[in-house]
Amino acid sequence: MKLLENLFQLKQHGTTVRTELLAGLTTFLTMSYIVFVNPDILSTTGMDPGAVFVATCLAAALGSLVMAFAANFPVGMAPGMGLNAFFAFTVVGAAGLPWQQALAAVFISGLVFLALSLTGVRAWLVAGIPASLRASIVAGIGLFLAIIALQKSGVIIANPDTLVALGPLNTAPPLLALAGFLLIAILEARRVRGAILIGILAVTGAAWLLGAVQYQGVISLPPSLAPTFLQLDLPGLLHHDGGAPIAVLLQVVLVFVLVEVFDATGTLYGVVGRAGLLKLPGAQKRFGRALLADSTAIVAGSLLGTSSTTAFAESASGVQAGGRTGLTALVVAALFLAALLFSPLAGMVPGYATAPALLFVAGLMLRELVDVDWNDLTESVPAALCALAMPFTYSIANGLAFGFIAYAVLKAGTGRWRDVHPAVWLVAGLFVLRYALE
Repeated sequence: MKLLENLFQLKQHGTTVRTELLAGLTTFLTMSYIVFVNPDILSTTGMDPGAVFVATCLAAALGSLVMAFAANFPVGMAPGMGLNAFFAFTVVGAAGLPWQQALAAVFISGLVFLALSLTGVRAWLVAGIPASLRASIVAGIGLFLAIIALQKSGVIIANPDTLVALGPLNTAPPLLALAGFLLIAILEARRVRGAILIGILAVTGAAWLLGAVQYQGVISLPPSLAPTFLQLDLPGLLHHDGGAPIAVLLQVVLVFVLVEVFDATGTLYGVVGRAGLLKLPGAQKRFGRALLADSTAIVAGSLLGTSSTTAFAESASGVQAGGRTGLTALVVAALFLAALLFSPLAGMVPGYATAPALLFVAGLMLRELVDVDWNDLTESVPAALCALAMPFTYSIANGLAFGFIAYAVLKAGTGRWRDVHPAVWLVAGLFVLRYALE
């Protein structure tokens, strides 16, 4: 106990070992769905799902460990929702990059992210982006996840006349997905811990009873990490041996960095602020270390074989349970390592069992739209364009580009160009350059 007190300063933070252990368990239960969802999404690129499962657990454990000891914050980390969808469906799916080159793009974005954090440019960038655009980015990613979830479950299908239409609701996948979504919502409303995880497992269990999935066991030694470990193709991405064009490289890295900056920074401020840690002595120094932990986890995750690792908003549940120190994050890391033994269970989970989790997270992300100033057209129009373009062009990158460019043009066109922060001009200019290079 003395060791834990010395490492995490429990008394100074007004907490106990028991409270921190409970908080860590609570955080893990609310974010553990990622070990099922991430392999399901990334496997669509051709990546080995077993290796991605291991990479997900290891990246989450490593990121949470760094957060625990470097920043002493009660924040769990794991491959981020939205970033994994961008990786799979835009970078690999739409842009056509091999997943090895997409991992290299994550690696580069992590290095850029690290440089931005060390130099203070990250804080300048976050401060310069208007609240309306930040809110629309989160909401747009939510809409992007929603359309992916509805497609994966068969709730919506392609239609030559209307693009999309309602799928056949007399089949098991869409019915189970919708039932799973409602179950998650009910459990969350009743404040049941691990509601999303329970929903995924319930749909998987129902599918097994219906004979739609085969029982593969629950516990075994982890599968090999070799299919994804150190498989990133940096030379190919940098245009050697027929790699990615400069326009694609610019877009991919720019979007990864922007989403990582806003997602991670906003989450950290929200969770740490809720815990009251920003008021303690040395808080800013610890927050800076947390940003470095975030950046380091992205680089490490790309080497292991997964999309960008980031701070999870679900960590707020652990804070609500009393978590105040890095001991909470340490517990999260330990539980992710223990999750490595459940690879057979992860292999049983069908896509329509993870779809309810995607759809529910999407709904939570739409709450951000309340921060848009809908009475000011120069704020609301770019925000709406940004959010709507993501699902309807099936690209987070296009949504960001439309939003930033529209914001700069509308402000300038109404004589309010001085209201546009240099960061917005910079990002809008980079997107214009990206389209010009196509």
